[in-house]
Amino acid sequence: MKVIPYLQFNGNCAEAVAFYETVFGVKAEIFKYKDAPPSEGYQAPEGTEDYIMHAQFNLGSDTIMFCDMPQESALNFGNNIAISVSFDELDSVQKSFDLLKEGGSVGMEPQETFWSKRFASLEDKFKINWMLSYEYCTERESV
Repeated sequence: MKVIPYLQFNGNCAEAVAFYETVFGVKAEIFKYKDAPPSEGYQAPEGTEDYIMHAQFNLGSDTIMFCDMPQESALNFGNNIAISVSFDELDSVQKSFDLLKEGGSVGMEPQETFWSKRFASLEDKFKINWMLSYEYCTERESV
């Protein structure tokens, strides 16, 4: 299992990533909403095409991830950080999701995405944001 901080922004993620690249002397991998493959039932909200859907860089053996939240998402100081947990076993995503959702609110039910065999997001009863995924890079390139 791997735990990764996931920082979320309101449209200024590119600016933040550029700043942190300079601070830490690293180069981030950046993926914009407009770069996402077509997905049934989902289209990036108008005006967010150049927003960052996912960015990450490594600091030694640790990773920090970033994204811009779509405009319809209410993002405030305090809910702009999620804890991303990457599991080695597919079933662990569902088990952890089922426990964390009790008394919380679901952002995305566990499902296959173009970046993971299983991904889910939610806020638990303590108002902590979680992203749960199964590490799945054997047949696909990682984001």
